[in-house]
Amino acid sequence: MTAAPRKRLSPEESRDAALEAARALLLEAGPQAVTLKAVAARIGRTHANLLHHFGSAAGLQKALAANIACGVTSKISAAVMRARAGDHDDHEVVNLTFDAFDRGGAGALASWMILTGNQDALDPILEAIHGLMDELAEGHDDKAHSLREETLQLVLMAVGDALLGAPMARALGLPRDKARQMAVAQLSRTMAEHHGDVEKPQ
Repeated sequence: MTAAPRKRLSPEESRDAALEAARALLLEAGPQAVTLKAVAARIGRTHANLLHHFGSAAGLQKALAANIACGVTSKISAAVMRARAGDHDDHEVVNLTFDAFDRGGAGALASWMILTGNQDALDPILEAIHGLMDELAEGHDDKAHSLREETLQLVLMAVGDALLGAPMARALGLPRDKARQMAVAQLSRTMAEHHGDVEKPQ
């Protein structure tokens, strides 16, 4: 295989290319494939170049977690804001969350970080979710606690489904998307209660 000519990249472009390659490796072969050597080979850079950007494999994985978390929370935030504006779709919020942890690789990455003892790499995901909750609760202090409970439930369901959803559904003779259906039903009940609370003063 002929190596592609090496293009001169800015530090930001080089870092972005590495994260894109790391995400591709995560989705193709799982979190254990996200190594400095594999990412360097994927983008035609040196191991030393990636060490300069990330410091270590753990640093690369933490940066990848932050990159995924940023994308996940921005999409969920936009969906929730649309729901509040009247363009309400519980399925969209649930599917975005479940897809992020399943097809987006966040669930596999999170579990790998825990199993390898690199729990610090989870910090960006947790911080992003915390920031999302602060954003969604702004101006709704009375609902802040319930928002956090809903997020906890939805994220834990999404992580569990990403890791065990398919085999569990098969073992129990249930449709593969049963966990999503349950999450949508729960979110719909919660949103209906919230809308009722909002309408009472009027």
